[in-house]
Amino acid sequence: MVADAPGDPSTLFSVAGKSVLITGGSRGIGYMIARGFLSAGASVTITARKASACRAAAEELGVLGPCTAIPGDVSTPEGVVALAESLRSTHASLDVLVNNAGAAWGVPLEEYPRSAWDKVLDVNVKGVFELSVALLPLLRAAATADDPARIINVGSIEGLQVPELENYAYPASKAAVHMLTRHLALRLASEQITVNAIAPGPFDSKMMAFALDDPSTRNLVSSKVPLGRVGRPDDVAGAALYIASRAGAYLTGVILPVDGGLRAR
Repeated sequence: MVADAPGDPSTLFSVAGKSVLITGGSRGIGYMIARGFLSAGASVTITARKASACRAAAEELGVLGPCTAIPGDVSTPEGVVALAESLRSTHASLDVLVNNAGAAWGVPLEEYPRSAWDKVLDVNVKGVFELSVALLPLLRAAATADDPARIINVGSIEGLQVPELENYAYPASKAAVHMLTRHLALRLASEQITVNAIAPGPFDSKMMAFALDDPSTRNLVSSKVPLGRVGRPDDVAGAALYIASRAGAYLTGVILPVDGGLRAR
């Protein structure tokens, strides 16, 4: 993609014409980010493990702009390879990779199984790393000094502070995502590929439905957020658009909390 003229304020936050892949894009935060990119003029491919849900979401999102579905599973090496090969068959380059797919598991401490660690780490950490590596040729093809290619990892505020829930593998995995983000940022900076992470607080998603679908629990969660509310779609989409635009071109290795002030506590 040709970069906008440096210093032009009217295009500072533009992502028009950029190609974007979003994992876990059929629902929750991935869907919110996909809507944001499409509304801003980008071309988006979403992937999700459930093929029917992935295709249905792409059809819904398609009213906003060009959106393609590639069902895939980033929790296995075979799934990562298949996804990368499928994308390479239709794309010569990739401007933005959003590693959003995630898994969680909540069980009391002494009942917490090894299988929970395997599932969560396979998706949240190994999948992020392996897909980023598999798509480096496409990211390198898009990268320029004026307009780097971007990897945006979705971490969590729970990777920055100890949660109250007994979901031990999840916050540990998100802390690993944050460190992996910094490590990759340092390694890939010379190739004009930036790597940053968004650390969301509470947002409406399947992962948070157990708390946010109940009005009393939702009010309790909101009361703990300094800004007094749960995150809205534009909050997380705006953060991703900033990182992917020329405004965020000099940003790498950053963990950006989008949490209504929770981290400030």
